Amino acid sequence: MAADNLKLDPEVLHPLPAKPLVPDALKYANEFDPAYEPDLGENSLASQSWVIEQARQVLTMEAEAIKGASERLGESFARAIDLLYGCKGKVVVTGMGKSGHIGNKIAATFASTGTPAFFVHPAELRHGDFGMMDERDVVVALSATGETSEIKLAIEPIKRLGLPIIALTGNLSSTLAKFSNVVLDVWVPREACSLNLAPTSSTTAALAMGDALAIVLMTRKGFKNEDFARSHPGGSLGQQLLTVADVMRRGVALPVVTLNTSYKQVLQEVTDKKLGFSCVCNDDGSLAGVITEGDLRRAILSFGVDVFGKQAFEFMTRNPKTISSHSLAKEALKIMETFTIGALVIMDGEQKPAGLIDLKDLLKAGLI
Repeated sequence: MAADNLKLDPEVLHPLPAKPLVPDALKYANEFDPAYEPDLGENSLASQSWVIEQARQVLTMEAEAIKGASERLGESFARAIDLLYGCKGKVVVTGMGKSGHIGNKIAATFASTGTPAFFVHPAELRHGDFGMMDERDVVVALSATGETSEIKLAIEPIKRLGLPIIALTGNLSSTLAKFSNVVLDVWVPREACSLNLAPTSSTTAALAMGDALAIVLMTRKGFKNEDFARSHPGGSLGQQLLTVADVMRRGVALPVVTLNTSYKQVLQEVTDKKLGFSCVCNDDGSLAGVITEGDLRRAILSFGVDVFGKQAFEFMTRNPKTISSHSLAKEALKIMETFTIGALVIMDGEQKPAGLIDLKDLLKAGLI
């Protein structure tokens, strides 16, 4: 077909804006018609426009739910942090339905950021799971309405055990709020669900509040990179946070010779330890240099048959690259790559070799 005979539908090129599914839900919630269905016809681009519009509104409403919770934060949040910081036992998180799923994630976040925590189903609390708790624990209970029957039934035995309760609820006059030591307001004007039924905005607000509790508590406890690494020994997070001390060789595995060690003895030490490398130390044990397989080969080229009469100080490499045992293992890898070397000496506070790390150690740790 010739280009000048091609007819284009102007509505396909420039689809008319789809009628918003939720016109401005936060302002006009009462005017929203949940039965509204857009007339899409056969216009696929209009269909895309409507889909994107509704998705954008869902995201906006959930963002507004978090913003509202943030604006209502007050002294009660600080009291919640005090309770959690003073907890000598575990943080026990509970919630029913979708709140339970959110509670499970909050418990996991506490545990991974330095606060022992676990989730328990509220119905199971009355059927044996109270045995998992003791008087040192703190309870975090989630319920959008604060009137969830399973949560209400669990309150009495929790209080009988003497445990403080931190409530995350949208109903400040609810039964849960009344019997809690601290109440955090996670009220939302409506759910992002077009029927205003499926927990969406409310669960997002509760999840964000739980994250805020965990992260503020983590900061107050002084939780650091190395602590995070211990909580995440597996996967990419654990690998990225491994310290040199976690993977270095130490003790008898560390090849060491003195300044006066003969070439033959140096060769024997490098061969026995199978690292292609040895530290050279002064009489007081401090590091004087290193000898690599390359140094051994260069010594033969330099001294010829006289090499066996030479001592370590005559062919060692002075001022070698070193690293602290507290440094991240990935920093050791970066130094090796930058200077094209295969090993690093780990130094302690007295400038004495505390260990050694090489590329094989980093490969075994999963960093290469």
